[in-house]
Amino acid sequence: MLLFTQLNHLDNVVVALQDLSAGQELVVNGKKILLKKEIKRGHKISIKKILPNEDIIKYGAPIGHATEVIDIGTHVHTHNIKTNLDGLLNYEYKPKFVESQYTMENRTFQGFKRKNGQVGVRNELWVVPTVGCINGVAEMIIKKFKQEVESIHPFDNIMVLSHNFGCSQLGDDHENTREILSDMVHHPNAGGVLVIGLGCENNNLYDFQEGLGEYDSQRVKFLVSQEVTDEIEEGVKLLKEIYENAKDDKRETVPLSELKIGLKCGGSDGLSGITANPLLGKFSDYLIAQGGTTVLTEVPEMFGAEKILMERAENKEIFSKIVHLINDFKEYFIANNQPIYENPSPGNKEGGITTLEDKSLGCTQKAGTSVVSDVLKYGERLKTKGLNLLSAPGNDLVSSSALAAAGCQMVLFTTGRGNPYGTVVPTVKVSSNTALYQKKQHWIDFNAGRLLEENTEEVLRDFIDYIINVASGELVNNEKNGYRGISIFKTGVTL
Repeated sequence: MLLFTQLNHLDNVVVALQDLSAGQELVVNGKKILLKKEIKRGHKISIKKILPNEDIIKYGAPIGHATEVIDIGTHVHTHNIKTNLDGLLNYEYKPKFVESQYTMENRTFQGFKRKNGQVGVRNELWVVPTVGCINGVAEMIIKKFKQEVESIHPFDNIMVLSHNFGCSQLGDDHENTREILSDMVHHPNAGGVLVIGLGCENNNLYDFQEGLGEYDSQRVKFLVSQEVTDEIEEGVKLLKEIYENAKDDKRETVPLSELKIGLKCGGSDGLSGITANPLLGKFSDYLIAQGGTTVLTEVPEMFGAEKILMERAENKEIFSKIVHLINDFKEYFIANNQPIYENPSPGNKEGGITTLEDKSLGCTQKAGTSVVSDVLKYGERLKTKGLNLLSAPGNDLVSSSALAAAGCQMVLFTTGRGNPYGTVVPTVKVSSNTALYQKKQHWIDFNAGRLLEENTEEVLRDFIDYIINVASGELVNNEKNGYRGISIFKTGVTL
């Protein structure tokens, strides 16, 4: 097994691929290096003497600068590196495009065609509360509905999109709640939706209904609890109406160009940018070559790598959108008197990630090398095929929900330390290392740690086949375990 990897010939550090011992000898570019101390898997080792204020180079780019003399064979981490990032930056459009290595293969999956032309990878019945105080009512409606019907077929699942919002919110918070819930009503994985309100919330159901625009009235029903005597019976009646209109739904063959996939990471480690994230990047490039769509989010985890994305903007208009995406999020930190670059998390650091540049250069590899075709605001739905960027924070629950709300039929979620969470769409967990996959097979769906021992293209082909199977109905662990939910971005005052 490989002991370490140098990710770029310009790097002055290598990354340990397994735990290494103090005094262990490595041969790097023909030179012998003696380790000064024990090095954990995913952590960095200096391969040259680095002076104070000299840049630490990883992925061929600076990830910070040395705060002291770092001798050859030394552990390089938070105790001797500081970020180079500081304040707002000015950007210039200097496009650099890479030709795709993938061609059209005319592959298909089995999905559910909707009346409006969208395609779902699941056929689910969702109950969407307009306000959090009726989550329990929604659960009772589903419970009784299941008691009164022999089978929920053709629905794959029935669930409440529980949340804590919809009342006592102002400004952007109120709009965010309405936008995300509206997006869920329109989601192609929902074969039917019951929207249930209380009756006195500021996310008023009638205003909410009017703001939906066009919808299929046979598949989307509405109920205000305070206006009826028995909201449970009325809710069950409406679910039965939706069920009758959906009972003949079945999967049909559709091209891969109909897939919209969210790209996400959480609980990353030092191997995430070496195995799992690059695997998603290759998959993203492959899917886009088939005419499909991928979406990268977690804006704070683009800081330090944003210029790479800006260089791939399709045109100057998209470049300007990316600049606003980055700077608007930085202004959000500043407006709340918080440090812009307070990242990575303690778990990330334990796994070998040192600075935000280190994290961001690894995270953005999920987007491959494709051209950026559009940039979406939080709550916006996809309009353009290809690689899209979406405004959302790094928080796993909020960003995954934002990807689903944008119209992604599933989310690919890489992790080096493990995470059981899933949003309302299939959330495919991809481990960066084999040890995590073996330890948490009830969480992890695909092991990208194989890339350290196997041919990259073979692993990619296995991954493509697996994603097609998931799109065609194979359940992933978050679905099997019932770890599903939504979370909505909140920034302001609660009354």
